[in-house]
Amino acid sequence: MSAAGGRVSAGLMAGLIVLGGSASAFDLQGHRGARGLMPENTLPGFARALAIGVSTLELDLAVTADGVVVVSHNPRIEPDLARLDGSWIVQSSAPIHQMTLQQVRRYDVGRLDPGSKYGQRYPGQQGLDGVPIPTLAEVFELADRAGNTQVAFNIEIKINPETPELTLPPEEFAAAVVAVVREYRLQDRVIIQSFDWRSLQAVQELAPEIATSYLTADQRWLSNLQSGVEGASPWLAGLDIDDFGGSAPRAIEAAGGDTWSAYHREVDAEAIRLAHRLGLQVNVWTVNDAERMRELIAMGVDGIITDYPDRLRRLLLELDMPVPKPTPVDY
Repeated sequence: MSAAGGRVSAGLMAGLIVLGGSASAFDLQGHRGARGLMPENTLPGFARALAIGVSTLELDLAVTADGVVVVSHNPRIEPDLARLDGSWIVQSSAPIHQMTLQQVRRYDVGRLDPGSKYGQRYPGQQGLDGVPIPTLAEVFELADRAGNTQVAFNIEIKINPETPELTLPPEEFAAAVVAVVREYRLQDRVIIQSFDWRSLQAVQELAPEIATSYLTADQRWLSNLQSGVEGASPWLAGLDIDDFGGSAPRAIEAAGGDTWSAYHREVDAEAIRLAHRLGLQVNVWTVNDAERMRELIAMGVDGIITDYPDRLRRLLLELDMPVPKPTPVDY
């Protein structure tokens, strides 16, 4: 067991695996709520995920100029998913950290632009009108209204070290997030994840009672590991993946993490076994195909992040695995 695993797993993992009184070793995570079904990172989307029955709500964070932690995948509000005064915006907004909460709330993020490539990826998503960007506090309160005292929150600090001007620095961002988690006394039900490992190091220093999940990818379209590149990646808080033989689990164990959250095409059974020997949980993202879900479960992953939590839930039932209790709630 890694030092990190011993650091928080007793409290956090108990919260993750007790579902309606029965033990489950599998974490059903609704990506941005239920992106394939409802507007992403919105209260209606999180409500749908809770009604389906998930063990974890996965979501992304930004911080406004007046210090409010809000739910947004991007550091700016983007044209593919936002309207202003009834019309689709035509260019990215200012960085959210330069906008007040009142300014952020003016945008309607209840639909994807059907003419955009992004919108065409999710033709089954139900569009709504008059849906503002929520705060992290509102997501916590939604689960409380649902009477769901078991659901966990996998919350991502969205920082790109190559564009630091778009967000707060890692330490300030981490401090703002930790403050909200502590205010709602949800340390045992929150996992903080990031591709920017500096943010996770800041969380571990500031709040060792909160679990950390280390996101990894080594693809042409996204690579924070940067394997085979000389020197340390700017994403990895001074670590060089090549010093660990290219092994993400070994690097995460050295960094003191609790969970390896990998792009699902970059795991195999051997790497998963290694991660488990090192005391790490293994989650994978973002998996929407039922057959791929089945393959990953057979490999031994501990959780899957999906845009379609209904698909994953059906598969878990088919495999006679425990599933979380649905908790419908008005948003």
